[in-house]
Amino acid sequence: MTRIIAGIAGGVPLAAVPGSATRPTTDRVKEALFSRLDALGMLSRARVLDLYAGSGALGVEAASRGASTVELVEADAKAAQVCERNARTVNEAVSRRAVTVRRSKVSVFLEKVPLGAHWDLVLMDPPYPLGEEQLADVLGAVAPRLAADALVVVERSTRSPEPAWPDGLAHYADRKYGETHLWFAEPTAPAGQGSAGMSEPAPSLET
Repeated sequence: MTRIIAGIAGGVPLAAVPGSATRPTTDRVKEALFSRLDALGMLSRARVLDLYAGSGALGVEAASRGASTVELVEADAKAAQVCERNARTVNEAVSRRAVTVRRSKVSVFLEKVPLGAHWDLVLMDPPYPLGEEQLADVLGAVAPRLAADALVVVERSTRSPEPAWPDGLAHYADRKYGETHLWFAEPTAPAGQGSAGMSEPAPSLET
C-alpha cells in the first residue's frame, strides 16, 4: 500500500490507480527525491504543480511537507478520480484545502495559464511513451510560468535521453535510481546575473 512518507500527513495511506494506466513512482525514488527537495528548501510554502499526476502521490507528499498550494493535473478519468480522493485525504490531514485537482491534458491546462511566476516547484512524471518533442513542448510552456528561483523535476526511464531544455530552463543536476532517471532544471537568469536558482550545479550521480 502506498503511503505518504513524511510531514503532517506522514503514514497516511493513499489510493492507487486501478490497472496499469499509470506508472507510479517507487517509494525509493520518492523518498530520495523529497529528501533532496527538503535539503534544498524547495517545499516549505512552495506553490507546486504536479503534471501527469497519476494518483497524485508526488503532489500530496509535497503538501504534507509544507507546500502552500499543490495543483494535480491529470487527463485520465480514473486517475483523476483517485487524485480527488487522495487530495481530500491530505487536505483533511493538513486542515486546509492545499491540494486541488485539474482534470485536463497537460498542454491544454498550461495554455490556459497566463504567463507569470505561478509555481516554485514543478514535478513531471510523464508516461514513458511520451515523445521527446511533446515533452520539450510542455517544458517550453512551463518555463515562462515559473518563479525566478523555481525548480523543475522530470522523471524518465534511464533508457530515455536527456530532455531537450527550452529557452528559459537549464539542466541543474540529475540522479539515477535503478530504472528511473530524475532530471532537475532551473530557470535561467538574464545574462550577467548568474543562475536564478541553485548556486552550484551538482554532477550526475548514479545511486
